[in-house]
Amino acid sequence: MNFISTRGGEKVTGAQAIVQGLAKNGGLYVPEKFPKITEAELAEMLEMTYPERAAFVLGKYLADELGADYLKEVCEKAYSSFTGNDPVPLVKIDGKLYVLELFHGPTCAFKDMALTVLPYLLKKSCEVTGVNDEILILAATSGDTGKAALEGFRDVPGTKVAVFYPDEGVAKMQRLQMCVQDGENVFVAAVKGNFDDCQRAVKKLFASEEFNAELAKKGVRLSSANSINFGRLAPQIAYYYSAYLDLVSAEQIQVGDKVDFVVPTGNFGDILAGWYAKQMGLPVGKLVCASNRNKVLADFFQKGVYDVKRHFFRTMSPSMDILVSSNLERLLFEISGRNAKLTAERMQSLAEKKEYSITEKEKAILDEEFSAGFASEDDTVEAMYEVFEEYGYAMDTHTGVALAVYDQIYNPDKDKDEDERKPKTDQNHVVVLSTANPYKFPQDVLYALSGNDVKDSFKGIKRLNLLTAMKPPKSLLDLRYRPLRFKTVVENDLKEMGKLVLRFAGGEIVPVPTGSKK
Repeated sequence: MNFISTRGGEKVTGAQAIVQGLAKNGGLYVPEKFPKITEAELAEMLEMTYPERAAFVLGKYLADELGADYLKEVCEKAYSSFTGNDPVPLVKIDGKLYVLELFHGPTCAFKDMALTVLPYLLKKSCEVTGVNDEILILAATSGDTGKAALEGFRDVPGTKVAVFYPDEGVAKMQRLQMCVQDGENVFVAAVKGNFDDCQRAVKKLFASEEFNAELAKKGVRLSSANSINFGRLAPQIAYYYSAYLDLVSAEQIQVGDKVDFVVPTGNFGDILAGWYAKQMGLPVGKLVCASNRNKVLADFFQKGVYDVKRHFFRTMSPSMDILVSSNLERLLFEISGRNAKLTAERMQSLAEKKEYSITEKEKAILDEEFSAGFASEDDTVEAMYEVFEEYGYAMDTHTGVALAVYDQIYNPDKDKDEDERKPKTDQNHVVVLSTANPYKFPQDVLYALSGNDVKDSFKGIKRLNLLTAMKPPKSLLDLRYRPLRFKTVVENDLKEMGKLVLRFAGGEIVPVPTGSKK
């Protein structure tokens, strides 16, 4: 299958798209056409394990180049690192409401669903395309992508990983996960800015001919672990299929019934994967885009105008503290009738004027496919508390945002007296995507569930464990005793960030942990 750039001018194979990550003109790669999964194939997938389902979905895009057997083998390897019998358990909350837990991987966040697979996809893609250069994975992170990329590519031959994160924009556990990272091929630096600053810089480095020429002198070329890379996005499509199939297996729905999905999202990759699943034939009803106080996406779906001229908030759901949602470009390309010139113009307008708008026709397409809402901090806390009180289910803050938006859309009259509530029409089953383990944000989760405010994350873990009886992941508990390895803080300056990456690419800066005997 071939892939094209959202900004036109390029056509590449799937393997080339994975190796390059970002198109040369700054666009994102999208499939030349969407493959289909038929109802008959959906029925066959019912009997598959999750790794088999994931390999089958990936195969629709990549099997011709990478091989169906190879994809099955690597999915088995990748998901064997997850805890429990099922990498993506679907948990019933009440009635037609379910939560899909995507946080049972090595770093306790949904990014593991793709970043445990991507190293294998990249390795094979390099072989297929004849690329012998060392690959430097350059990533910006709002908290979870960074750790998942560092862990996924740690000590993988022929690769290096450099991650930039906002200095004051991630939770303590997220920062610790990155800054104690093992591996001889990894580097982490904080940036004095927010996630958008990190992401903007990374994209400019990808686009810089001068910077890439300097890397080439060192025998190194860039690729991406962010969801701008189709190889990161594609594995995420599979869990929408798996959730649907699990509902069929549980006899909650029949094949062909529509299911709605509520997705907490900042960079729009997670929810875009659901839209891709729908284009492939999955019976998806509404995709609900859930935002926190940084509600640029919610406003876009309501007004048809994307406007980043607004205050940036730091919230208890930091992985969604984003104003420039990269993956929305892929959706814009599709609703414009795949008009690459118009998509490029809109991205230029966003860069120069900090906004763009869509047509009424395009807005009507979005209204048919999506709903959107946002949750304040108080809304998030209330949703988390109510679900825990009523059902004994604890969730992280990002999932709390999704549950709050779910209530706004599906239970708008819940606070009214019973005789004042409007009768509900037939409602689809609804799956809320849960993107992180609650123990990644122990202080905020503890506060939401009990009102108890503690300053120390590990004390928060202990008290949250007493309150919920959930077992804390060992990987998070161990962070307390790991020496800090990465302490670099860099100004929000493209040249300085570029110099750091070049030094790392040349083998100059792979620090030894404080207190290490090495």
